[in-house]
Amino acid sequence: MTLTGDFRVALPLAAAFRLFTARGERAWVEGWEPRFPLPIEDDAEVGTVFETDAGGQHITWIVIDRIGDRLIRYARVATGRDAGTVEVALAPSGSGSRVTVTYRLTPLTPEGGQWLAAFAADYANFLSSWESAIDTLTRRK
Repeated sequence: MTLTGDFRVALPLAAAFRLFTARGERAWVEGWEPRFPLPIEDDAEVGTVFETDAGGQHITWIVIDRIGDRLIRYARVATGRDAGTVEVALAPSGSGSRVTVTYRLTPLTPEGGQWLAAFAADYANFLSSWESAIDTLTRRK
C-alpha cells in the first residue's frame, strides 16, 4: 500500500531536513528515542541502522537513500506487523519548505493488514499531527 501526503514547514531546507533524521525527530516526536547498534556521526548517512519502540512496536530502520537536504528514504521493518519504505522529500516553498511523506508498506501478518488499514484511514490526520508538532517547535525558537 502506498500512502502519500504533504505539508509546509516554516524552515529552510537544511533546517527542515534535519527534523526528519533519526536524531532530529527527537525535537518534535514525543517518546522518539532511536537506538544505534554502532556509534555513528551522521544519522542521515546511507547504511545507517537504528531501532525504535513506539507504542510497544519494535521497528528497525535503515537509511537507504539520501539526496542532500532534499530527500531521505528509509527501509523499515515493524517486527511481525509490516515492512516497507518511508520517503521524506523536501522542496523550497517561499521562505519555508514543502515536505512530502510517502509510506510504501506491506503487511506481514493478518494483524499487520488490520493495522495498515487503520493507518491508511488516518494518514491525513497522522501527517497533520507532524505539521502541528513541527509548527509548535518552530514557534518556540
